[in-house]
Amino acid sequence: QVQLVESGGGLVQAGGSLTLSCAASGSILSINVMGWYRQAPGNQRELVAVFSSGGSTNYADSVKGRFTISRDNAKNTVYLRMNSLKPEDTAVYYCNADLISGAHFPPRQDLYWGQGTQVTVSS
Repeated sequence: QVQLVESGGGLVQAGGSLTLSCAASGSILSINVMGWYRQAPGNQRELVAVFSSGGSTNYADSVKGRFTISRDNAKNTVYLRMNSLKPEDTAVYYCNADLISGAHFPPRQDLYWGQGTQVTVSS
């Protein structure tokens, strides 16, 4: 089984910073895409930042220049450093990975989600 476990959410004042972590564990052969989405109450889930299969990064316009995604391939972990946080960044942040798992035969490519971590930015 593959699991994505997020950590690092919390309550922060506007202008503050937080770093989220997401570790993928289990029978993982390769990770194609891994990154972060968020969902605020009443809104659809939206992309925040991801690493594509080629290693390039893609950010939502609303977070460019404030958020930075990074990764540790050896640990199958991605991080999201969030600076200059705004109240509109308040949401549940979800880790997402498109990966090939060796738990099946033949190996299978699937999309996985973490359980989500709450980020609340007070004004």
